Amino acid sequence: MSLQLSIPDSILQAIRLPEQRIEQELLHELAVALYAQELLSFGKARELARMDKYEFGQLLAQRGVLRHYGSEELEDDLAYAHRQ
Repeated sequence: MSLQLSIPDSILQAIRLPEQRIEQELLHELAVALYAQELLSFGKARELARMDKYEFGQLLAQRGVLRHYGSEELEDDLAYAHRQ
């Protein structure tokens, strides 16, 4: 399943960013908002933002959004640590 959002040209023109950065910045904003509202996990939100774990963690910190760290994230981190 894929979703396309239609944003009016007047809105796109009002965004004070270079045209080539608008899509990426909107994806960042959406990912942060959905994560902050606990509608997406950290992994899915960073996937939406097209960022790696470190970059997305930094973005959340810049925005003052606290990480949601539960048992699923702990299991992922432990599994990763055991592979190293």
